Order: sequence, then structure tokens, then C-alpha cells
Amino acid sequence: MSKTVLVLDFGGQYKELIAGMVRGLSVYSEIKPGDMPADEISGMAPVGIILTGGPNSVYLAGSPRCDPKLFMLGIPVLGICYGMQMMCHMLGGEVSSGVTGEYGRVLVTPGDPAQKPFLALMSHMDAVTQLPDGFAETARTGSCIAACEDKGRKLYGVQFHPESKHTEGGRGIIEKFLHDVCGASKDYKLDDYIDTQVAEIQKKARDKNVLLALSGGVDSSVCAALLSKAIPGRLACIFVDHGFMRQGEGDEIERVFSKRKLKFIRVNAEKRFIAKLKGVTDPEEKRKIIGKEFIRVFEEEAAKLKDAAFLAQGTIYPDIVESGGGHGATIKSHHNVGGMPENLAFDGVIEPLAGLFKDEVREIGGRLGLPKFLVNRQPFPGPGLAIRVMGEVTGEKLDILRSADAVLRDEIGKMKRKPDQYFAVLTDTRSVGVKGDSRTYDYVIAIRAVTTGDFMTCEYAGLPHSALRRISSRITSGIPEVSRVVYDITSKPPATVEWE
Repeated sequence: MSKTVLVLDFGGQYKELIAGMVRGLSVYSEIKPGDMPADEISGMAPVGIILTGGPNSVYLAGSPRCDPKLFMLGIPVLGICYGMQMMCHMLGGEVSSGVTGEYGRVLVTPGDPAQKPFLALMSHMDAVTQLPDGFAETARTGSCIAACEDKGRKLYGVQFHPESKHTEGGRGIIEKFLHDVCGASKDYKLDDYIDTQVAEIQKKARDKNVLLALSGGVDSSVCAALLSKAIPGRLACIFVDHGFMRQGEGDEIERVFSKRKLKFIRVNAEKRFIAKLKGVTDPEEKRKIIGKEFIRVFEEEAAKLKDAAFLAQGTIYPDIVESGGGHGATIKSHHNVGGMPENLAFDGVIEPLAGLFKDEVREIGGRLGLPKFLVNRQPFPGPGLAIRVMGEVTGEKLDILRSADAVLRDEIGKMKRKPDQYFAVLTDTRSVGVKGDSRTYDYVIAIRAVTTGDFMTCEYAGLPHSALRRISSRITSGIPEVSRVVYDITSKPPATVEWE
């Protein structure tokens, strides 16, 4: 068994990035609640502990805290953002609210003059203003203590986020903690994951049949491949064509999966979903309505099949964390997490990918023989284009968006260097325009293209102006209902990748 590093969660939205980076450095990691008792932690014998960030202020009553005995276990600890503040506060230091806080990339200057200043991702209002006894400041920004340590007790803290791709040398900081401080060996690999999950699926499903919602995205596709390997002949994959897919996608999904050794069922439910969304404009309500309707369709199809005992889902870690698990604030609900009805008509739910991050899911998919174009597919939200149409969803709006998105994907597909994710959004704004000799008052399309390594943080992609010009020209000239195209240049944070 690989040596474990525990990631204790205090509501930080980047907790899976931390655990994912640790695994990427070939050290096994597990995410546990921040208040996990010290005796349970000791029983797991981790080689190190990482305390995540979080949205709370440590000096307020009711804020999440770790077990105070944790710092006396002799296990190396790295506190990140809120984790650093909490550690310093609990050990006798002081944490105060800043005047302006620090957000985005901030210059950090190490205390050692031999080390060069670097840019790091900051996202905090509070800051450590006085260190506990035994701690030394090791880096700072223009307004706060950026890093500290108590070497004797192997306690370390950073105010910035080394797990983010936007922190220069962040991976090296985590690696140094894992190997130099914790003495962790690089022995974690995905080699046995498939065999382990196959056994788990067989144990839970026994001799019963399983029903899977197959969207054609990376997660559900890998889930289908893994399930079909574990229980061949007992998996039914239902592709609910809710009408929110990108242009031509439904037919592509059917071509790929109807040839595999599983029962593939395509359900055309576009009118049903659009009817459910009539008059709905709130994005969170859209997601939950779509989620519930998905499950209703599964139940109906299961009744027709008469033998589906379990519902399978391609849930992965990012789905869970962004749906408000633990102490975290709800950013958005995912249809396979936030919309689950209480009267689910199945014996249970099987989620074989729930402990994996996106890059690990892709690797597993490749090992299961899925085609590269599918394994490397861009993330696509479960509710599909319904949350890329601002305001009420209608068939007309979906057709407009599909056409615009197809133009965008075609133009970016021609580029040698492509953004990591890109899509079009139909805004709920109309704009005055001129086509021919006539005045128009039509929709505004927004283009979103980002670069990211983790799909939790991102920077907008600097697309060439010549490409943006072609995209705009093709959309406005080819789609009569669109008069204007704008380009979103907002990073995450503060925005999310999706608009809704």
C-alpha cells in the first residue's frame, strides 16, 4: 500500500487540485473532513498532512477548525491559505482582516536573498499579522506574511496557492514538502485502479443489472467502459438526448457506443426538457430541474427494461466539490450530484470514478481502449447548452447557439495551438446592428476560450485578432438572429469557466 498524504478540507474550492497534484507527484492522497479526530488521523499513519484553504475567517465563532492535537502528532503539516491562518491562530498567533486583501497573481519575495521573487495566486482578505512562538517568516508580499515555518515541529504555511498552475514553482513547493519534509516515496500509480474498481463493481452489483446515463462526455464514457468490463452483458447505457447537445454530437455518440458490448438506448427527450424549463431563468434552478428530469427518464427506462437494479454515474471529485460538499460554498450544482431526488427507484448508486481527478479519468479511459478523440474531449456540462443560453431556454435559442458554437469550434480546430476549452454563449442581451440597409436588434454571442491545466483555475486565451475577426464575421453573417460578438477576457477566479 502506498504511503498516504491526508488533505484535510476546510471548504477550499481547490482541495481536489491539491490532492491531484500530490497524486501527480506519485504520492497517494486522500481528502478527509477538516475536523477529523487526531486519533483517527494517527491510525491512518499518514506521512504528511495538508490543510486546505476555505471561505471562513478563523477568528470568528463557528469557523472550521482541525483537532488541536493534530499539531502534536509529529506528522509534517503544510497549511495553505486558510490552513496557514488556522494553524497560526490555533498555535497562538494572530490573524486579522486586511483592508483590501489580495486576489489574483501577486509578487512573493522569499526571505532568503538567494531565492528569486515569484508570482503566486492569492485569494484572501484575512492575513497572519503575528506568528506563533517558534515560527519564522520565510516569504512575504507587499502587504502580508506569505510563508512561514517551524522546522522543529515540521509545521509549514503558505498564504498563496501552490496547487494552482498560476503560481510559479508551485508544483516544486508541494514536491519539496512531500519528499524533503515528509519523506514520501514515489510509489503511487494507477496500474491497479481498473482491477480494484472492477472487483468493487462486481461486489456491489452482484448478479444484477446496471443502468448508466451516458452523455458521451469523458466521465460517463470512461464509466461505461469500466462497467462493461466489470459486468459485460449486464449494462444498459441510456443516452438521453435532451436537445442540449452541440451540433452533430448526438449522432456521434450513437456511432461510438452502439458498436460496443453493451445495450445502448437513445431517448429523444428534447421537447420534454424544454417544456420543463419554460419560464425558468435562474441557472441553479435550471441545473436542478434538468438533474431531476434526467433521473425521471432513467426511472422510466428502467421500468421498461424491468431489470435495472442500480444507477451508475460518472461522478468525479470536481463534481462533488463544486456542488458544495463539506464546508464549501455552493458554486454550482451538477446534474449527477445536486439534483438527486429522494425517491430514487434503484437499489443504489455506483460511482466508480468518484475518487479520481480529470487527468486520471482520461488515463483510465485510454487504458480501457476508448478512442483518443473521446478521452481527450473538452469538458461539457451535464445540462449542456441549457446553461450556455442565458435566460429562458427555447428551441430557437438552442439552434442559434449550436450554429455559433459550430463556427467557433471549426475556426479554433484549424489552429495549431488550441485553448484548453472554448465555447459560445448566447447572452440574454440584444444589440442594435446594421445588416444591408436595415437596422437590426438581435442577440449578442459571447465567445469563451481559456487556458488551464487543472480546469479549476484558468486564464483567458489570447486568440489572434485575425481568428476572432473570422469567427465574428462568420457568426454575424451566417446567423440572421445575431448582430454582435464579444470575447470574454475574464480569468477564474474571479469568474467561473461557464457563465451559468
